[in-house]
Amino acid sequence: MPLNHQPNIASPDSFYEELIHAQRDMNDDQADMLLAKLVLILANHVGDRAVLSEALALARSNTLANTAASPA
Repeated sequence: MPLNHQPNIASPDSFYEELIHAQRDMNDDQADMLLAKLVLILANHVGDRAVLSEALALARSNTLANTAASPA
């Protein structure tokens, strides 16, 4: 199963709203923990190590590129 790079979430704005709402009333550490747990739950659901490795590499390179482009 190749990594899907195309938009694939029904109602992405409402999903984002739900994600933000799930973190409401949490401190930064709790919100980080929620996101880490969500990543692990979804990674387990995907299961395919090649897809997970590709997704991890993509997220890392995108994060580093966006961080480098942002002023400090």
